[in-house]
Amino acid sequence: MNTETKLKRIAWLSAQDRNKTFECVMHHVNYDLLMGNFQRLDGKKAVGIDGISKEQYGEDLEGNLGKLVDELKKMAYKPLPVKECLIPKEGQPGKFRPLGISVLEDKIVQGAFRQILEAIYEPLFLECSHGFRPKRGCHTAIKSLRKFLYENSIETVIDIDLKNFFGTIDHKILEGILREKITDEKFIRYIIRMFKAGVLSDGDLVISEEGVPQGSICSPILSNIFAHRVLDEWIEQIIQSRCVGKVKLFRYADDAIICIEKETDALRIRNTLPKRLAKYKLVLNEEKTKMVDFSRAKAQKGIPQGTFNFLGFTFYWGKSRQGKIIPKLKTSSKTIDNKLEKVKIWIKDIRSKARMKEIWGTFCAKIRGHIQYYGVTFNSKQIQKFTYEATGMVFKWLNRRSQKKSFTWEKFEKFMERHPLPRAVICHCLF
Repeated sequence: MNTETKLKRIAWLSAQDRNKTFECVMHHVNYDLLMGNFQRLDGKKAVGIDGISKEQYGEDLEGNLGKLVDELKKMAYKPLPVKECLIPKEGQPGKFRPLGISVLEDKIVQGAFRQILEAIYEPLFLECSHGFRPKRGCHTAIKSLRKFLYENSIETVIDIDLKNFFGTIDHKILEGILREKITDEKFIRYIIRMFKAGVLSDGDLVISEEGVPQGSICSPILSNIFAHRVLDEWIEQIIQSRCVGKVKLFRYADDAIICIEKETDALRIRNTLPKRLAKYKLVLNEEKTKMVDFSRAKAQKGIPQGTFNFLGFTFYWGKSRQGKIIPKLKTSSKTIDNKLEKVKIWIKDIRSKARMKEIWGTFCAKIRGHIQYYGVTFNSKQIQKFTYEATGMVFKWLNRRSQKKSFTWEKFEKFMERHPLPRAVICHCLF
């Protein structure tokens, strides 16, 4: 039986018995599993603190992996600190999101651990969870949320915002959650070593009792396991049973929306939510978390209803072609502003460094990527708006490459006729 089959067997056992514990999983971290994870790594990614690239590690791949297997068996393997890289936050000048870059060998081991954790926990995760899961993603979350709003009489939506979710996951609490399913002490000890490896920030080693580095291969599954316990199970298995009307959670990583049928239930949930999070040492961002009136019945009577944002889209009540009130969505204005600012920074930097065809090819790729994500039902106008404004921005800054204008608008239009932009099409149908 090969390793892939063994992992499928673990997943099957987990699905058959939600209370099953796994006593021996560390032996699955073998040569074959590590080799598969090495092959899946992107050789173009940034290197960790040891400076070793995928190409360099692969020069003696068999020997390196053999040595790694021996170290893992003897409990001699020790993860190295993660290199911190600060990424600017969209729409928040001066604020940064920390990204952790592990050394290549740690990435290989993290990939193997992630596969084992996914085999155990994926069958246990609930339908409300969409982030970092096989065959799920942003668009499945958006589609499911829109469908629920269409089919149910919702009165209130709670838009949840957590303060630094990834950076405040408590290691001891997460360890306790893992021990409920996994009793293999060697496996748990290696997870603890990953926590204690620390982060190298500006030359200083920082070791904390909380947080999983964003960018780590293991972080998505570990954060999902934590959020599954804190939010998913609480809402769907405890809160729902104590409410008068329907309550439904939609979550992608730490981005979460609760749809509530009765306003009285909404008030109780909103008041209880901070206490639930505090139990697991998480903090609700009170300023950004909001309760939104979102009733179709009231909208039909002409009573203005609120809007809310989820995964870059604004949800609102609009009219269908037949005049019915239905839930619709569009690219949020904040997202458009942030994306346009990125285009501006890019074109100002590259305008004098590359030829026109190269610049235009990159710009078309950016527009194509925007369409592939935001090209959903009801959103054609917002895509066209972004494309139009981004194109105007490119035209403006190309004409500032020198004191003499490079283009008139007429010449620019002729150039676009010969090299057309990607068409604004619907890539994701929501019904």
